[in-house]
Amino acid sequence: MSKKSLLRQSAQTALAAAAFAVAGGLSVMPAHAQEQPAPAIDRTVLPHPNQSFEGVIAPTRAESRPDWVDPVTAPEGAPNVFLIMTDDVGFASASTFGGPVPMPNLDRLAERGLTYTQFHTTAVCSPSRASLLTGRNAHAVGGGILFDIPTGYPGYSAVIPQSAATIGRVLRDNGYSTAWFGKHHNAAPWNSMAGPYEQWPTGLGFDYFYGFVGGDVNQWEPRLYRGTSLVEVELPEGETLDHEFADDAIHWLHTQNAAAPDRPFFIYYAPGTAHAPHQAPMDWINRFEGQFDQGWDRLREQIFARQRASGIVPRGTRLTPRPDGFPAWDSMSPDAQRVYSRMMEVFAGMLSYQDAQIGRIFDELERMGELDNTLVIFIGGDNGGSAEGALTGSLNEIGTFSNSVEHDVPTLLEAMPNFGGPDTYQHFPGAWAWSLNTPFQWSKQISSHLGGTRNSMVLSWPDGIRREGGVRRQFSHLNDIMPTILEATGIPAPVTVDGVTQQPLDGVSLMYSFDQPNAPEQHRTQYFELSGTRAIYHDGWMANTRPTRLPWQFLNEDAPGDAPVVWELYNLRRDFSQSRDLAAQEPERLEALQQLWDEEARRNNVYPIDDRSFSARGVDGALAYAGARRSNFTYWGPDISIMTHDAPAFVLQPFEISAQVQLPNAQTNGVLVATGSQFGGWSFYLDEGRPVAVHAVSGPSGLVYRVAADASVPAGDALIRYTFTPDRPAPLAGGTMRIFIGDRLVGEGHIERTILTTAGLGETFDTGRDTGAPVTRDYENEGRFEGEIERIDVTLGSAR
Repeated sequence: MSKKSLLRQSAQTALAAAAFAVAGGLSVMPAHAQEQPAPAIDRTVLPHPNQSFEGVIAPTRAESRPDWVDPVTAPEGAPNVFLIMTDDVGFASASTFGGPVPMPNLDRLAERGLTYTQFHTTAVCSPSRASLLTGRNAHAVGGGILFDIPTGYPGYSAVIPQSAATIGRVLRDNGYSTAWFGKHHNAAPWNSMAGPYEQWPTGLGFDYFYGFVGGDVNQWEPRLYRGTSLVEVELPEGETLDHEFADDAIHWLHTQNAAAPDRPFFIYYAPGTAHAPHQAPMDWINRFEGQFDQGWDRLREQIFARQRASGIVPRGTRLTPRPDGFPAWDSMSPDAQRVYSRMMEVFAGMLSYQDAQIGRIFDELERMGELDNTLVIFIGGDNGGSAEGALTGSLNEIGTFSNSVEHDVPTLLEAMPNFGGPDTYQHFPGAWAWSLNTPFQWSKQISSHLGGTRNSMVLSWPDGIRREGGVRRQFSHLNDIMPTILEATGIPAPVTVDGVTQQPLDGVSLMYSFDQPNAPEQHRTQYFELSGTRAIYHDGWMANTRPTRLPWQFLNEDAPGDAPVVWELYNLRRDFSQSRDLAAQEPERLEALQQLWDEEARRNNVYPIDDRSFSARGVDGALAYAGARRSNFTYWGPDISIMTHDAPAFVLQPFEISAQVQLPNAQTNGVLVATGSQFGGWSFYLDEGRPVAVHAVSGPSGLVYRVAADASVPAGDALIRYTFTPDRPAPLAGGTMRIFIGDRLVGEGHIERTILTTAGLGETFDTGRDTGAPVTRDYENEGRFEGEIERIDVTLGSAR
């Protein structure tokens, strides 16, 4: 029994003793509290109704009898819960599952727990996270696509409904302390820093949140939120964000234990590793030097051999071939092989560094005496390994798939010494992801095949699982995690929350498999759908569509309009790797499964099927909400930082920036306005008194345009204006930047091309400084403005 269990067991005794001491030896516990047992808590209604007053109220205290409110507590002996989900990590990345990246802390978790080899996600991040947190299918809670790009249909609303309370909310209202560290990505763009906050982690049932809200974050220079407030972050020298999250989680554990030692905790830990940007401390990257020179084809064979030897894959499993569109390693030039091997070394360094940081939390839980009664659930990835780096990888993830930035091998070779550092935002070639999804076909984005949806999962609970170590092969899914936690904690799924009737949970608890390795699986049916790719699992069989695009094409290329929908059929109980298509042999079974998929799709709000690219959906949403967007923005001073979707978008239109300032001298320095970063952004600043405009398309080794005035702004009150006139209203089109002091033109230059999306996804629009990763290294210390900013106005759609 853990220390917290003992504390909870004696909590009432301790309270009574304290009251006795305060009263000088006279117990002040009311007689009815001593004589009557506490009323049973109805845990199916949240928040728990205020208990009815059963005392007596009379004119005098002597005639009255109080009735003390009993605080809600967790069920006796309920375990702590530590739920971990990593990002874009393929099934076969970690050593625990035969992979090439040593993860000793995950290994030790598996040694004292259970390894699940048929665990499934949704093939992309937002839907997976929505399903995990709610115990429901993603479309059933508005999460059928990335929350950045909602569409006007219930299954794609990007709003988790009140009828689907999260596991955090249910545990919090049942006596748990709840905390969330890391990635959110389940809030639509209109959930701004000014509210509403219902879809932020603190609005979804978590007492504490420290992390980022978008799809990825710069690991070296992150923009993070504590609660709903943007905070300044200064990482220790040489460390990246995973170190910060581990530090903060440990500090929260210490604080929680000090303040409420009798309360169990629930931690949801979702670091951005190993989503792009692939970044890690250089000494961790160098540990893998030369380990991937054999290439992705040979690496896949090596992984498969280890999987067979360890029993991760059953006997008779076949290694699926490389898909068309992924190049053979031997077809690469020697220079390309050098570059691509180093990119894989960066990924491995990043993932192993993450394991070390999570291990620090395990160590601290053990030191505190809490690990044995902590249910640890480690989910290796929210989807299969990501092939979004396309054929060649990239120095700039956002630049490649949003801003049409390409990097040839000579450019990559020149930048290779900086790989993984703060001046790259890189992603490896897609074939590495395919290799890390061994033995399956395809990758992230492909919900029809196991390379997109089959992920690793390890579960450990020494006080609750009699059998330590072992493989479980029952079909399981993200939506099973909430039911598992509820059964383990002894808390029923609520019937109503805040008066709203709750949707039934779609998953089933996995506790039936804890002590029975061969128990019949209880999750018998599960549909999959993402961007037109489809699959249905039922009693060991899977019917699925065949992809019509390569994984990275889902980002910005629509499906071919004339491509037929071809269905395949697999018997997964005899074909672990989804390698033998039986559609021609069993047409009746295939037809029945297609009908079942349709029934599940209708029940879960999957229709209408939308196979357009993420970019096309994003444009659709932007147009739908265009009427709500402003064309005029005013900022009343410096040190304002807001999310980019609440800020002016310098895209596809003219714009003007007008800054009213007071300068101490004619050599004043500092930023007036900055948005994005060196990987995609704009900065407008003074350099020794001269106004400058910088547009980074893909810096620092890529395209950067700089227009500077030929005169300085004199001391005193001044009006500085920047205007941009596009050459044509087209994506990525260039234009003319003009700089004025008052109405006097002092600078002009042509910017050859522009961007559609600022980068990274967590960067902000700032006044008076440039936070996070800077747009340019022309200034230091965030380029803090040395004068006074009275007002900045931004006008979109016109430029004088």
